Amino acid sequence: MSEAAVATDRLSDALKAEIQTAYRAWLGARDFKARRGQREMIAQIARSLTDDADRIAVIEAGTGTGKTAAYCLAAIPVARHLGKTVVVSTATVALQEQVVLRDLPDLKARSGLEFNFALAKGRGRYLCLKRLDDRLRYGGSSEIPLFEQDAGADNDALYQTLLQAFSEKRWDGELDSWPDAIAPEAWKPVTTDHRGCTNNRCGYFKQCPFFKARNTLEGTDVIVANHDLVLADLSLGGGAVLPEPDDVIYILDEAHHLPEKTQQHFSASARLRSSRLWLENVQSVIGGMTQRFGRPQELIDIATRLADFGAQASQHLTALEEALEPFSFEPRDDTLETCRFAVGQVPETLAAVAAEALEPFAALADELERTHELLQEVQEGKRDWERSFEAEDWQPPVGQLQTRALAMLKLLEAYSRADAPGLTQARWANRHLEDLELVSAPIEPGSLLKDAFWSRCFGAVLTSATLTAVGRFDRFLERTGLEGRTAVRIASPFDFPNIARFVVPPLNAEPSDFEGHTDEIAALLPELIGTDPSALVLFTSWRQMLAVLDRIEPALKPLLKVQGEGSKQALLEAHAEDVRAGRQSVLFGLASFAEGVDLPDDLCRHVIMAKLPFAVPDDPLDQAMAEWAEARGRNPFYELSVPDAALKLVQACGRLIRHEGDWGRITLLDKRIVTRRYGRDLLASLPPYRKELAN
Repeated sequence: MSEAAVATDRLSDALKAEIQTAYRAWLGARDFKARRGQREMIAQIARSLTDDADRIAVIEAGTGTGKTAAYCLAAIPVARHLGKTVVVSTATVALQEQVVLRDLPDLKARSGLEFNFALAKGRGRYLCLKRLDDRLRYGGSSEIPLFEQDAGADNDALYQTLLQAFSEKRWDGELDSWPDAIAPEAWKPVTTDHRGCTNNRCGYFKQCPFFKARNTLEGTDVIVANHDLVLADLSLGGGAVLPEPDDVIYILDEAHHLPEKTQQHFSASARLRSSRLWLENVQSVIGGMTQRFGRPQELIDIATRLADFGAQASQHLTALEEALEPFSFEPRDDTLETCRFAVGQVPETLAAVAAEALEPFAALADELERTHELLQEVQEGKRDWERSFEAEDWQPPVGQLQTRALAMLKLLEAYSRADAPGLTQARWANRHLEDLELVSAPIEPGSLLKDAFWSRCFGAVLTSATLTAVGRFDRFLERTGLEGRTAVRIASPFDFPNIARFVVPPLNAEPSDFEGHTDEIAALLPELIGTDPSALVLFTSWRQMLAVLDRIEPALKPLLKVQGEGSKQALLEAHAEDVRAGRQSVLFGLASFAEGVDLPDDLCRHVIMAKLPFAVPDDPLDQAMAEWAEARGRNPFYELSVPDAALKLVQACGRLIRHEGDWGRITLLDKRIVTRRYGRDLLASLPPYRKELAN
């Protein structure tokens, strides 16, 4: 069939019938009744993905819509009809696992649709057997300095255990499937990135956990990934791990996280003193490698140039530290002070020093790239060096040195030039106890998404239970670079007025009165928790959560599962075990417990929020975004802070009602939602709970 014929017949009667038949079969097998919102979502996605021009759909689907089934039932038949791959991307591991372990198997078994699926994770989630072998063979060697001195210290026993478990096929080499937590500083030395990987030239290629996992993606109809991996793949040009973007229909679930994830992914940072130590490690690695290969002239030349460039680069890092000395740093906590550059504009004195540092760091990156190429030539037999069999050993660490050099170059470029149109950056410096850090982050993630994502993908569906803020999509569309798009809002089918109450009790203290507000929370909690089988108590700061813990009645403390006293998963499991055994249990947590946590029925009968979830006022990125908006004649509080708080408030409230038969109450211990003008907007953003508002 020609392209023109496909374009005019994308949503044919046969394709519509296939989708409808699959939906009816799935409903019948589950003994479900069709939901109006679910039908609407399926139809909207099918129409959007078969459009000739704009194949991007933005859909807010209220809790209970059944959005995972809806987007799969619509997108999978369309993708198969068009010869495309569906990539379902989530922001949280919990939803990713739900899609892979529960939703897709259920649909495949009951809908009649023929498809296969696989889970995709980034290279850094997998063991690099070459790096593990190097670590065990050379980790303590001064003769072959492949590793930074502090990397993986005292972890040899762990590495032996990992190797044995993998060799005996008791472990597949994936970090997330290891039964115990592995600290990042222990894991980093035994994984790698794309520059440190020699691909099929590696002696462990056939056993490689990453490539085994990647091979399962070939010919897969549905790939489940996460936002970080999707953005990383796009930044590498697309097709590095996932299929080429123009062959993919992306389903971006939990899409409200996409702007923040984009900002994080395109941010740059570096600590200056630790970077000087890293420069010394560059000399150590390249010098040791030159000796091991019998001092070939090309490596001697590179080592000589690297020594010169490294000395220059180190001097420039010292100059950057000195250039920061006159600036004022504001304390943020006991270990951190921050100096923020207004509207991201770096002072000329600092920008000039950063610009001067560009040349030696660019030269460093080039020399490391040349070193990497020489090692490849040795592996391919094009160069005859002594100990040529060791070339494979040296490629990963040289690749990782190059990765860090390029990261530093990216940061220096951000600090040395004026902003390009549409790519405004927030910039600030952090003073830690023993180091200075420079940070640069994009203020407008939408412009990056336009270039990296929307202009390249075949089609996309962005969905979440919370995309609107104060009743509008404007904030989300702007932050994702989708201004002007039509977005659809599908209401939740839940009978909220009859199953949930939203309560603001009589309160005396304002949250601005930290001591008074904290005392009041601690005094109210015993009565609020009462005899409920469970409760989820949410705070916006560690400081207040810990202060409440200090003041709360001792009799309550045995009931509490407090964030930080164990892994999140362990706390949730202990909570569920207690509640199911008839023992009262209360979760105390911060923002990470306010979404992506599924606590149906007696696992959460009461959500208690200490205060409205406004952003921390000292966050430098939020401050820069406010300045950016103000410079454009906008009101940053009402156009940025209030919509963002509304989104977080709805997310937190969403922990209560997880299905149609669920019930419970929400208590907000912040009277500003009643006494301040913006409170009306926040209340209007909530589902139609039965409201009981004092004050």
